[in-house]
Amino acid sequence: MLTIIIDGETVIANSKNLKKELGLIHVFAIATGAMVSSGIFLLPGLAFAKTGPSVVVSYFIAGMLALTGLISVAELVTAMPKAGGDYYYVSRGMGPAVGSIAGTLAWFALSLKTAFALVGISAFTDLFFDIPFQVTGLSLCLIFVILNLFGTRHAGGFQVVFVLALLAIMVFFIVSGLPKVSIDNFKPFSFNGTTGIIFTAGFVFTSYGGLLKISGIAEEVRDPGRNIPLGMILSLFVTIVAYSLMVFITVGTVDSNQLSSSLTPIIDSAETFLGKPGVWAIGIAAILAFISTANAGIMAASRYLFAMGRDGLAPEFLKKTNRKFETPHWAIVITGLFISAALFAKLDILIEATSLVMISGYILSCLCVIIMRESDIQNYHPIFKTPYYPLPQIAGILGFSYIILEMGHEAYLIILSLLAFSFMIYWFYGRKKITQEYALMHLIQKITSKKIVSGTLESELKQVIRERDSIVKDNFDKMVSVCPVIDLEKSINADELFSITSEALAERLGIDQDKLLKLFREREEQCSTAIIPGIAIPHIVLEESNTFDIVVVRAKQGVTFPCSDNNEPVKIIFAIAGSIEKRTFHLQTLANIAQIASDGKIFDNWLDAKGEQGIRDLILLSKRLRS
Repeated sequence: MLTIIIDGETVIANSKNLKKELGLIHVFAIATGAMVSSGIFLLPGLAFAKTGPSVVVSYFIAGMLALTGLISVAELVTAMPKAGGDYYYVSRGMGPAVGSIAGTLAWFALSLKTAFALVGISAFTDLFFDIPFQVTGLSLCLIFVILNLFGTRHAGGFQVVFVLALLAIMVFFIVSGLPKVSIDNFKPFSFNGTTGIIFTAGFVFTSYGGLLKISGIAEEVRDPGRNIPLGMILSLFVTIVAYSLMVFITVGTVDSNQLSSSLTPIIDSAETFLGKPGVWAIGIAAILAFISTANAGIMAASRYLFAMGRDGLAPEFLKKTNRKFETPHWAIVITGLFISAALFAKLDILIEATSLVMISGYILSCLCVIIMRESDIQNYHPIFKTPYYPLPQIAGILGFSYIILEMGHEAYLIILSLLAFSFMIYWFYGRKKITQEYALMHLIQKITSKKIVSGTLESELKQVIRERDSIVKDNFDKMVSVCPVIDLEKSINADELFSITSEALAERLGIDQDKLLKLFREREEQCSTAIIPGIAIPHIVLEESNTFDIVVVRAKQGVTFPCSDNNEPVKIIFAIAGSIEKRTFHLQTLANIAQIASDGKIFDNWLDAKGEQGIRDLILLSKRLRS
């Protein structure tokens, strides 16, 4: 990570950004395809053995908990749509140590889930072809690595086709199976009571892990403020409904003894009411689902390595992108190699480890939203904001923690081992390579009133917003970046204001202060420049040629303009001085200020802005038309 100065501003410069090629349909397809695979086609039998017919409730509880995590992830990702997803925003919220752990854990989780999907493919291809699972898994892994090397648009388009075909087959299964359900199959409803239901909810939580994959590829999504939260919410809603109905049908149509030991539960269910054609249809759907999960998994997991390499927390070669396709080729290849090795892991450990890591990721996301909000970071501008904050975050943290506690000692050992391994990677590699400001430091400064931050996080977030909103500096932005910004604490009158602005302009323009002051007074006598309640735009025309400048003033206690039509104190002032040749730019400047003033929250944001740079950032990041 490199810090440079441009136009008087501190800018965080990273390596080349990834190309934005994914739309809403791609976000929906990647998230849905990543969730609808092993979670429904492989896990229901294993989960049924742990809790019985109440497995339907376990799936629903896991989905509702995923919703609390989803809205936190959506807020963070729309504020910081960068490659690496939860690694990126956790590191900016809680520091590089915690962020490095989150990134490593997420990479493990997504890679293991992809391996799990490839193992699942072998269980279903066995129904049709006699091919060793190692050959199937390794071959498909190679294909998906190659697809991802050629660009996210190709991989994303491939994903859309698979998911639409998959959803069509699932709808056919649900419509055909609901009338065949036997309620007698739901007795007894739970083998192990509430404890069994909660444990199983944690066990199947990996079924909803696809949502995290979207945060990993956020940098490559067009219009992320709209497409990411909408795509994720639609995907989770469709998945919860599909899971609940399909598991309900499976429990209601398959004998409990057969279901408890089945690795193909949906196929077993389809055979009871659809016969052999149903088996083929569901088998194809399952293979499509596992393929889509594997493809999305490689795409998302590789971005964690890319982001960590870009930040200096992993070897630098991981941040390199292909010149032609603009994809992080080394990160994709390394991820593919790890997934290939993971194909030989024990299935139960694979499932439990994946679920635990994803649960931990959601806990960190909930904590990160609270820290970002409470630290009062000015340039934290999520487009999607969590409703009823902080209740969903608190519910998520408590709910996820309870599930981990109910999963027992093996779960504790797995999560502690993964945490320790992830921390060691940071300690021995990234610790000495990066110093980074993060929101928790701002929160500590807020509580202790000790100066411990320099503003580099605000600068980085400002750059992220520019990339997210495709903001390209126009001439007005360039002038605001270097113009004087005056922050007045006490109440003054208009004449005192003109004296202060004239002094600032005289020094920059090389014009006599008294001359400027006289022009401002004469302009005010002609007609008050406090033209909007609370906002004034004193502007004068200069005789000097090719001259134009602006002074921005915040008056916290207000400035009184005696000629104003209203008695409201003015707290926002843009003082403008320009020659006649600059009339066009003068009018453009007035139009820009009018757009800024139209923001309904302008006064609250103006008064809350942190110092002169905060005022400047408020203007530079404003939503307005730029020429």
